[in-house]
Amino acid sequence: MTGGAPLPDRDSRTALAAVATTGEVLAHPRLHEGLLAPWELRRLDAVRVPSRRDDVLAARLLLRLCVARFTGASPEESAPAQYCTGCGRTGHGRPYLRDHPGVGVSLSHADGLVAAAVGPGAVGVDVEPSTRRPGPLSVLSRVLPEADVRAAADGPDPGAALLRLWVRAEALLKAGGEGLRLLEWTDPHRAAVVAMAAAAPAKTFTLDQEVVDHPSRSASR
Repeated sequence: MTGGAPLPDRDSRTALAAVATTGEVLAHPRLHEGLLAPWELRRLDAVRVPSRRDDVLAARLLLRLCVARFTGASPEESAPAQYCTGCGRTGHGRPYLRDHPGVGVSLSHADGLVAAAVGPGAVGVDVEPSTRRPGPLSVLSRVLPEADVRAAADGPDPGAALLRLWVRAEALLKAGGEGLRLLEWTDPHRAAVVAMAAAAPAKTFTLDQEVVDHPSRSASR
């Protein structure tokens, strides 16, 4: 992907999401650590595990690319800010775009995988390796709807079903809205399970700019 021009069939009413491996993002010619703001670099320097540091960096860079695709700005002009409503401080908490009120952004990273999303209204995204298995059930039942946990655990592939349930719940929590659309898919090439919650219809795109349509369904928090 070169430049910050919006995708040809993108409009401001459609949310966008992207999933990639950390290696793919760090190898992208337009994305590099120098794009990060000083406060982001300070947070990045506090991450002592090299692989996790790479994941955090890649997620922040992929978010910039998503914003650039959505707004038509360059990655250099697509930096998010963060604000914590709990303590009233910047530099952590929910990410947002200073120059685009009403546009939501979200990012996620997990063990060499990263995801990012942007769109009108509430947006939340989560990614996990498809081999991960959340649990135990007693813990999941305290943080997820118990009936959903039981249904997933009683299915033919409980581990995969519980993982999808967890990823959906994380995306909805990050979006923090009501009456959202839920987009979920598996990326077999990257062995990733992904979910995106958004107020608007959504599409995904790859680092080579291919746009992919996925069916979405209604969801509530």
